[in-house]
Amino acid sequence: MSTVLDLDYLQTVLETALLTAHEPLSVGALKRLFGDEVGAAQINEMLDELQGAWRGRGVELVRLSSGWRFRARAEFTPYLARLNPERPPRYSRAVMETLAIIAYKQPVTRGDIEAIRGVSVSTGVMQTLLERGWIEVIGHKDVPGRPGLYATTRKFLDDLGFQSLRDLPPLAELGSLVIAEDGDTGALPLADEAENLTD
Repeated sequence: MSTVLDLDYLQTVLETALLTAHEPLSVGALKRLFGDEVGAAQINEMLDELQGAWRGRGVELVRLSSGWRFRARAEFTPYLARLNPERPPRYSRAVMETLAIIAYKQPVTRGDIEAIRGVSVSTGVMQTLLERGWIEVIGHKDVPGRPGLYATTRKFLDDLGFQSLRDLPPLAELGSLVIAEDGDTGALPLADEAENLTD
């Protein structure tokens, strides 16, 4: 077996851990592979080298909010989808609008969301986002009733393939994408629309 000082071997250990992991791995988690023998700076260098070594292949090494992971490149998604023809979950417009408000205005209370949307937010909408792991309560507003303050999670960023909230598209661009998709010029959904969501 190679010595721990063998950089090629260390890189193979990193590669193996990342290829077999079910979730992104942080540099701290990867550091645990080697105890105190390898520092974070060296791990970051090896990750950069691995990322370069996989460039141009069907699988790429990417850095996400909660760590590093291998994933299929986007252009291969249509082919891979044929192996698993299950339809991805579809969310109602109420769910997506609520998520967008939280992502761009966080931290926000449910009352803040309702003020922006102009309609009440059903418990089902919030529950869907909580169960998906895309939002969480990060504290309570110091007002009567102490409502929860909602913010997005690292899982939300990971699922979108982002490292941070700075990677979100500008709001103006997001608005044009929504209009282009459904042709709607901005009418707010009815309050009961949230009850028709699927997950």
